[in-house]
Amino acid sequence: MKMLKTATAAAALMSTAALANPYEPYEGTTLIVNFPAHPHYDAVMQILPEFTAETGIEVEVDQLPYLAMRERQTLELSQDEGEYDLIAYVVFSKADYVYADQLENLAKYFMNPALSDPGYDASDLIDGYVYNIGFAGGDRGYLSGSTGSLFGLPYGSETSVLGYRKDIFEKHDLKVPETYEEMLALACQIPTLEPGMGGLASRAASGHHAAHAFLLHLNPLGGGIFDDNWEPIMNSAEGVAAAQALKDIVDCGPEGATTFGFGEALGSFLNGETAMYLDTTVVAGQIDDPERSQVVGKVGWAMHPMGTERASQTGGFGIGIPSNAEHKEAAFLLMQWLTSREGDKLVALAGGNPSRFSTHADADVNAAFPHMSTFGEALQYADPDWRPIIPTWGKINADLGTTLSQVLTEGLDIQEALDGVAERARVTMDEAGYYAWQ
Repeated sequence: MKMLKTATAAAALMSTAALANPYEPYEGTTLIVNFPAHPHYDAVMQILPEFTAETGIEVEVDQLPYLAMRERQTLELSQDEGEYDLIAYVVFSKADYVYADQLENLAKYFMNPALSDPGYDASDLIDGYVYNIGFAGGDRGYLSGSTGSLFGLPYGSETSVLGYRKDIFEKHDLKVPETYEEMLALACQIPTLEPGMGGLASRAASGHHAAHAFLLHLNPLGGGIFDDNWEPIMNSAEGVAAAQALKDIVDCGPEGATTFGFGEALGSFLNGETAMYLDTTVVAGQIDDPERSQVVGKVGWAMHPMGTERASQTGGFGIGIPSNAEHKEAAFLLMQWLTSREGDKLVALAGGNPSRFSTHADADVNAAFPHMSTFGEALQYADPDWRPIIPTWGKINADLGTTLSQVLTEGLDIQEALDGVAERARVTMDEAGYYAWQ
């Protein structure tokens, strides 16, 4: 009889636990979050009402252009008490925020059984995105590793893929390029086949955009920014080949290509002025939007072409909890909900950029967006070490991008240009202490 009573009591407890609402202690809380004006986060705005309906937690969004967002975050995160409970941050801000102790380590939240959803399935998150966006303190200080910790989750992360005009390729019986050699040949062949049309749209504007375009080609062609001892190697033969690839693409691009930032490069493809586009996956929704695009239904997708190896971009945005946030636990619940299997599928169907392998393979998502299966295949090669996410990178990146612009617009010799960047980068790294243990 005693055993029966005990079993009955245990069943009652399990029933009560099953009926418990983990969101109940936070009902009525209002979270203030900072998100960028960006296609992924435009999709997020569509699904936030579902979070509030399910949890009773209100969300107010301060949505800013991402460069202005960084400026505002720099101010807010330095305060004793900040305004934001959850922020989206650009990948290259990770090192700065973690180094300044401005982001919460997420371990204690995932360890808390009252907060952590046992069905979250973190193993389904895209590895390259997680390490690139969220980890710090591991290998090289910014990757995974036995000394690393998780400070954010990917949300609006991106890899690189090749978009191409199916109608132009069919018209001239062109093969979709699988290698860099094929892609570069087509980039300069297409303008001769279609006068007035550029071969491949690319960023090239001085600064961040030129550096980004160079990095797109650097890893696939076997290069890197630093070796294992932090010695600059962007001026290696592979680095010269990457810069030459960028110059060839820009020279064979549409009019004004040397001034293109992200928007201009995308616009040239949306307007039918170029036949190929090599950059972030986040553009797919705009290319299929008849209000923005003149090439709806004409674009096919392929993986980032193979160089000496296959490697694609990792970048975009992640979300984290500021160390000075007021409502940290409720913010974690929002973060967990947004990046869950259910939340990731919702944002994908709203036009956002998924962060999970399962979402890319989901039948409903692929029915709405057939390109997702190709994007999922490309993610196998997403390189979390695409660029060094260290505090000195901002200065080195700016110098690299400015110098590359001189290559593209003034005819500066590529080897000479990259030698200068490498020399200045070493001074910067030395001043920051990277050679102290050598």
